[in-house]
Amino acid sequence: MAISLPNRALATGTRNRTPNDITPTSGMCTVCLDGCPGYCEVGKSSFRGPEVIYPVPFGKMTTAAQKDYPVDFHHFNITGTIAGPADPRFERFTNVNLETRLGRDKGIKIRLPILVTGLGSTNVAAEHFEGVGSGAAMCGTGVVIGENVCGMDTESTFNSSGKVTNCPELQRRIRIFQEWRKDGYGFFCVQANPEDLRLGVLEYAMNKLGADAIELKWGQGAKSIGGEVKITNLEKAQLLKKRGYIVIPDPEDPVAIESFKKGSFEGFERHTRIGTVSDDVKKSIEDFVKTVEGLRKAGAKYIFLKTGAYRPADLARALRFCSEAGIDVLTADGAGGGTGMSPWRMMNEWGVPTVYLASLLYQYCERLTKKKKYVPDIVLAGGLTMEDQIYKAFALLSPYIKAVGMSRATICAAMVGKTQAELIKEGKQPKNSEEYGKTTEEVFYYYHTARKEFGGNGKAVPAAGLGVYSYYNRLAMGLRQLMAGSRRISLDQISRKDIFALTREASEVTGIPYVMDYDKEEAAKILGA
Repeated sequence: MAISLPNRALATGTRNRTPNDITPTSGMCTVCLDGCPGYCEVGKSSFRGPEVIYPVPFGKMTTAAQKDYPVDFHHFNITGTIAGPADPRFERFTNVNLETRLGRDKGIKIRLPILVTGLGSTNVAAEHFEGVGSGAAMCGTGVVIGENVCGMDTESTFNSSGKVTNCPELQRRIRIFQEWRKDGYGFFCVQANPEDLRLGVLEYAMNKLGADAIELKWGQGAKSIGGEVKITNLEKAQLLKKRGYIVIPDPEDPVAIESFKKGSFEGFERHTRIGTVSDDVKKSIEDFVKTVEGLRKAGAKYIFLKTGAYRPADLARALRFCSEAGIDVLTADGAGGGTGMSPWRMMNEWGVPTVYLASLLYQYCERLTKKKKYVPDIVLAGGLTMEDQIYKAFALLSPYIKAVGMSRATICAAMVGKTQAELIKEGKQPKNSEEYGKTTEEVFYYYHTARKEFGGNGKAVPAAGLGVYSYYNRLAMGLRQLMAGSRRISLDQISRKDIFALTREASEVTGIPYVMDYDKEEAAKILGA
């Protein structure tokens, strides 16, 4: 049974007055008492209105759905084995190769099968990009810069046609990544939603900033509408309205201006337009192919498409369009993942969860393959955090998957790395790191390794970047151990035979054999030999 918690959540700063006595369907207290100041979402909404739709505090956190889906990654286990080829490489799990290649020509090489799949214009993404960008670059992985970065930068300049000519924030992010990149591994990709396309962001990123790849955005797993952020500066809100964004309430309305100045609300909401694809399949494919061809002529080296947790027909649409247009990489983002600011109820109650999305996508890839159609490289995202989930994602989508997307967990590693270093410097070291030492050199496991390997640019490795570097290296070691236990020496050897389902429902959803049916015929042959 899928479970979520209606009417209260830490994410929205709400709770029940009687937490042990709640009506299950509505989430309201069984007795709603006159005189209660309104702790729950219904109550808080009565005086804060639409502010309660979004997680808080904006700009200081990321959040993800708390819904417990009927089938998730923990409903599968990995199949270890004692049998395998007489290959000395398997004697050491450190021999497992985690490198992978992306693109039609396999020209993008990454050391670890991990991408940061969308750091856009939210405060938390901008604040922590130094850590995310440097850490991902040092690990030889990929970073996708999300939507609205150019449009949100108050220092951006535009020509008479409304196209961006300079964006200091996008330049800063690319510079950070390039400073820590080594030996040609990893890549930097710039994403575009309808607003970015209108502003000419992709052409600017390709031809002036040298982006390795560009990405068209159809959606994400956290929500089924466009991007949104909170703006706490009146002048910036007015500027964004002039640039064509949807700003709520109207920052040019005298009543809204007065209310804001008097503190009735703390910030304006900036929203983007919602992109739409025609339901005329033939025409929409033709339009999509023309768009892709235009981008290639404009200088695109590699083109990605990111789609969200929309209905199955839209997932099929995304794959078919990618096939027809020769898109290099399709990123599918399942419901339940993370975000910097998405409507809380939408995040919990809409879309196809990650395991279900992966299972559908596998079926669709198989169908195109049988027709001898081109299938793009697949990246799966949506709430992944640990090495076992990476392994299971590769098994579910083998042989089409080439990497996974992990944004929220990566930001977490950057935030913690930065916080630990700052508190140690201030003499306020947290108790959870005291046992390892009193300095950053002692507390950070990879401090000296990273400094030796990446100190050649004359800069100290950022503590936030060291956090990401440490986290990714932990994932790499754990993944190598799991793969060695299955006698898999490289990522392309992982198959759907390398996991089994722990419940009948998980087996039915994914087509992965139930544990009690797994190896039944082979076991019978061994016993009867």
